[in-house]
Amino acid sequence: MEFLRPANLAEALAVKAEHPDAVPLAGGTDVMVELNFDHRRPDALLDLTRVAELAGWTVEDGVVRLGAGVSYTRLITELGEQLPALAMASRTVGSPQIRNRGTVGGNLGAASPAGDTHPVLLATGARVEVASTRGTRMIDADDFYVGVKKHSLAPDELIVAVHLPVATAPQQFAKVGTRNAMVIAVCSFAVALDPEHRRAGAAIGSAAPTPRRAAEAEEFLAAELPWDAPAPLRDSVKRRFGELVASAAAPIDDVRGTAEYRRHALAVLARRTLGWAWQDYLGSERTCA
Repeated sequence: MEFLRPANLAEALAVKAEHPDAVPLAGGTDVMVELNFDHRRPDALLDLTRVAELAGWTVEDGVVRLGAGVSYTRLITELGEQLPALAMASRTVGSPQIRNRGTVGGNLGAASPAGDTHPVLLATGARVEVASTRGTRMIDADDFYVGVKKHSLAPDELIVAVHLPVATAPQQFAKVGTRNAMVIAVCSFAVALDPEHRRAGAAIGSAAPTPRRAAEAEEFLAAELPWDAPAPLRDSVKRRFGELVASAAAPIDDVRGTAEYRRHALAVLARRTLGWAWQDYLGSERTCA
């Protein structure tokens, strides 16, 4: 196995063009597990840990450009206010050691249906910046996931950054696991309120072949949430929202849970997270008033 270690982004893209089958290595929290269990034996590893261009973030015109190499720990400590749901999801990833190494870019590259950050990226309308020696392009999160552990990158492309809007209203993330830490999600859910555009993003994880948005649930909330005269939500609204979220799933039975349980859990997560987010929104509106 070749070990390729470029010093900068231009060199990394050139190496990827020359070795399109090389597996990118950022934190290594997914790749090294696969190697250790002999689930994957690539001809080459492309180590990106020295590529400084991937390790920073900026905020411009209300959008965070999060470098693909920024660790979960840094995201939590440095961007918790700007990206609250992504910070919540990052806190549920593995252990402190894994959060110190793992990255959102790596989570995207693995494209696992159970990846903790994926529902947040979908719910907030994130875009993925990818690059090759041919140039740079943006991929909407909706179009990024194309199958179980499959993404829409070309063989010579690398994930460079993720672009997310700075949160202007409450967001929430929650997941169900077989224990409280160091666990793969049985199912997960994210909701992001967007009062400026009178919409709410909603997305599920670990309950379909790919992470996916709950489009009918989003449309329902856009029509039902009392944006102009904020008031406590009716139980019927939260209940119907949970039903629509559950209906967006296409889960399977596996060692972590049954399809029936996943649908039930998603409905509960949707009701609870919507309730928490809307309660925070009511509180912020009262404070402003």
